[in-house]
Amino acid sequence: MSLHVWWGHRIPAWICESCGELIVKSVDPDRCPKCKATDLTQETDVLDTWFSSALWPFSTLGWPESTKELSLYYPTSVLITSFDILFFWVSRMIMMGIHFMGEIPFKDVYLHALVRDEHGKKMSKSKGNVMDPILVMDKYGTDALRFTMTAFAAQGRDIRISEERIEGYRHFINKVWNASRFVLMHIRECDPKETASVDVDNLSLPHQWILSRTNRAVSEVIKGFEDYRFNDSALAIYQFVWREFCDWYLEWIKPALYGDDQEAKDGARRVLFTVLEITLKLLHPITPFVTEEIWHVLPGSRESIMTEPFPEVTPEWENREAEATMTLLMGVIGGIRNIRSEMMIHPSASIEASVICSDEGKASTIERFSKDVKAMTRVTSLSVMAKGECPKGAASYIYDDIEIYVPVKGLVDFEKEIAKLTKEKGKVEAQLKKTRGKLLNEKFLANAPKDVVEKEKEKERTFVAKLTKIDESMARLSVIEGD
Repeated sequence: MSLHVWWGHRIPAWICESCGELIVKSVDPDRCPKCKATDLTQETDVLDTWFSSALWPFSTLGWPESTKELSLYYPTSVLITSFDILFFWVSRMIMMGIHFMGEIPFKDVYLHALVRDEHGKKMSKSKGNVMDPILVMDKYGTDALRFTMTAFAAQGRDIRISEERIEGYRHFINKVWNASRFVLMHIRECDPKETASVDVDNLSLPHQWILSRTNRAVSEVIKGFEDYRFNDSALAIYQFVWREFCDWYLEWIKPALYGDDQEAKDGARRVLFTVLEITLKLLHPITPFVTEEIWHVLPGSRESIMTEPFPEVTPEWENREAEATMTLLMGVIGGIRNIRSEMMIHPSASIEASVICSDEGKASTIERFSKDVKAMTRVTSLSVMAKGECPKGAASYIYDDIEIYVPVKGLVDFEKEIAKLTKEKGKVEAQLKKTRGKLLNEKFLANAPKDVVEKEKEKERTFVAKLTKIDESMARLSVIEGD
């Protein structure tokens, strides 16, 4: 059985050495049709490579013989290629498939992006802007490179690749690894059979929320793959793992994992185990190496993760009410954290907070979960009121229709912080002056490469934004100090 393509398909033309007749046949001739001579010489030149490669969809499967492979795999489902060879290769494969097989060779054609450098220029050895994938993988890891390429593979757009972007996704891979290590600390004694089914109704709010969000992630990842929007799948799993699973869920359930309530601990472990398994399966097509490594250290006897069925949506996990409640609580927690950060209050300092919320339902929910809010924000007391005024010497944050206040006098050295911001402002103003000097220099604008000029403009925007933030912080401190 032939399993190759003829890279150099000889032109089917012969010259009769006796009379000079040119003979073109689909079957090798044994004599000249004009003079009947047998001394025929085939043309030594070959058809172009694209002609031979047009036979690829079926010649690699044993054609012209009727092989088992040919009946199984022709036609195939999808061809992945670049737009610049649509005519040279794709159209020819379709024409050859229809001609020789009587059927098109593939149903879908996915046109992938071209990879360019960070400035949008086509990579070229002569320009020196190429990236050796082997060296990049050695430096940042294969999964980080794969995830970067997938995350930026938006349809109709080229990929601008840079080491900074790859390094960013290496942090994500590390996040997955570290989160898995944390989970493993708590599920080593778990029996996989016991976690096969989760009793959703008896779970607390954060567990119901994460299972509902897991459902959403599964749905979005599957849809992205089915629609060939691989970047959508990558973004969905990225947001779920980093923002929801790691930043919120793992932090929220630590009291249960480290507490004395065995029932709460066991429930947390079962959900942790379930969500981690699903997360690894969702990630596996994009990051096969780290997920395979983690999969084999999970409890239970395991084969390769690639043989596992892909996750499906679990209807009973859908819980819009839990999602709405958690969104409200995360908004309040985020507001308190924002005040602590902007007022430069030490992370370990205990603070008090008050919430003014006229919506009775929302206020009741915040009150009901006040213990969780306090634990997530290091707040010693949290008061929830329907009406009220801003306490004196308090910093504020508005979340939707909810007002959040934290008294900061005694927690912040206003003079010291204002002096620090004044010094920082002077430094940023000097940097901005230098950058604007370049941008006002006509010689620089005329001679500098376009990307260098754009970098200076980006610096200017960054410095202006920094100054705005510094001014806002100084004004805020001055107002609170005067209360």
